[in-house]
Amino acid sequence: MDYLKTGGIAVIDFGSQYTQLIARRIRELGVYAEVYSHDGAAAHIDEHRPAGIVLSGGPNSVYEAEAPQLPAFLLESERPVLGICYGMQLLTAALGGKVAAASQREYGPAAISHQPRSPLFDGLEAELQVWMSHGDRIESLPPGFSALAQSENSPLAAIGDLEGNRYGLQFHPEVQHSSCGQTIFRNFLFKICSCQPKWSAAAVIENAVEAIRAQVGSERALLALSGGVDSAVAGALIHRAIGERLVCIFVDHGMLRQNEAENVVQVFRHQQGMNLIAVNAVENFLTALAGITEPEAKRKTIGRRFVETFSEEARKLRGIRFLAQGTIYPDVIESAAASASAKTIKSHHNVGGLPNDMQFQLVEPLRDLFKDEVRKIGAALGLPESIIWRQPFPGPGLAIRCLGEITWERLEKLRAADAIFTSELATAGLLRHGTAQSFAVLLPVKSVGVMGDKRSYEETLVLRSVTTDDFMTADWARLPYDLLARVSARIINEVPGINRVAYDITSKPPGTIEWE
Repeated sequence: MDYLKTGGIAVIDFGSQYTQLIARRIRELGVYAEVYSHDGAAAHIDEHRPAGIVLSGGPNSVYEAEAPQLPAFLLESERPVLGICYGMQLLTAALGGKVAAASQREYGPAAISHQPRSPLFDGLEAELQVWMSHGDRIESLPPGFSALAQSENSPLAAIGDLEGNRYGLQFHPEVQHSSCGQTIFRNFLFKICSCQPKWSAAAVIENAVEAIRAQVGSERALLALSGGVDSAVAGALIHRAIGERLVCIFVDHGMLRQNEAENVVQVFRHQQGMNLIAVNAVENFLTALAGITEPEAKRKTIGRRFVETFSEEARKLRGIRFLAQGTIYPDVIESAAASASAKTIKSHHNVGGLPNDMQFQLVEPLRDLFKDEVRKIGAALGLPESIIWRQPFPGPGLAIRCLGEITWERLEKLRAADAIFTSELATAGLLRHGTAQSFAVLLPVKSVGVMGDKRSYEETLVLRSVTTDDFMTADWARLPYDLLARVSARIINEVPGINRVAYDITSKPPGTIEWE
């Protein structure tokens, strides 16, 4: 994909929760963007010869002793630069301006006005609604810079050196609350950086198939197929490239949703014609998980047992040199693979840590893609909507939605309740279009109830439904009360062992979408 990546944008991460969102917004405009740590090597950041640089926000203040600073080589390259929030303050400090704590912080929506002479704001109304999140301000501009926009509390809400093609925004154009954000990015990409819009689903497929064929040659490849959109699209891409020389292994660990194992076999073996080996390892996984309640311990146990099961099946196959995975770009970043300074949020469930006698070369055709891009690739490849729009599901499955000890009885309880919830959402037309992710969580919490004039003492179920465009931030879905009432009544009446249903109204942040 080197051709598609060349001439894109390098997004330099200084610790903002929105950094991935910046890259996604740029890619939506047909230009490749890649996230690099602020402490990355110059040669690494320059590997695809980016046409421009975007500096992300971050939690620090530039005048703090340990705060990340702007690497000199980014300015020496003379490429156009756009600094966002902390990135703008870094640019200011590095070029001779002054940044200090603001007397009044700005968090949330704000109105700004701008001067129409800037190419960054070209085509926009004079008054704009944006999203602010900062406690510092610029007190003096660097030489060559001028004010481009201002708000009530920020006389320098946007700045620019038009001759040097260096710009700064105190607000966040990447978030939905800044309605002008995509136009600003479009202006920066095409009017300032002269980028070419060559990042598309068709181009990615063509390049990926060519790359897979070049890498695998006449050999065979092995894929751990979960049935989720990531492994499904990876499988479809590789299958297009090498056909039956792709062997897929599907491990049923007992923590899938209702009828899911059967559906995976039906879709991929019978409908898609893939070479699929299905393994029933339910008993082994449940034995390994007995007594474990800590979330990360569950993930690691499942990951370890998955590797063992996968390895046992893989050893039965001779002469396979390549291992394919559905790793996507957020996995790389969240698993702290992109930078030594990154923090692990949670362990991701891919095939890692294989035994020494099973040394494979990795094939990861989706490694550079965000989830929404993966879905577009899947649609272009002709995968059914039931796969492309399958509800997001973690690798460890219901194990991380079944809080406390995992038993077959509790999993069956959770499966049944989850199926009721999602089926009612689907009937109401809210499973795909009204929500982004919806599921049930079983808590190891018992409470007293009254059922059939008798005292009950049974477990609590939580319903979770969120709305989001990017899964980096999310809000709880405002589901209709009558729908929630119907779901609750059905679960309590139809699923033995649950006598209380709650609805999670926590956004992300501060919570995560999953409970574990």
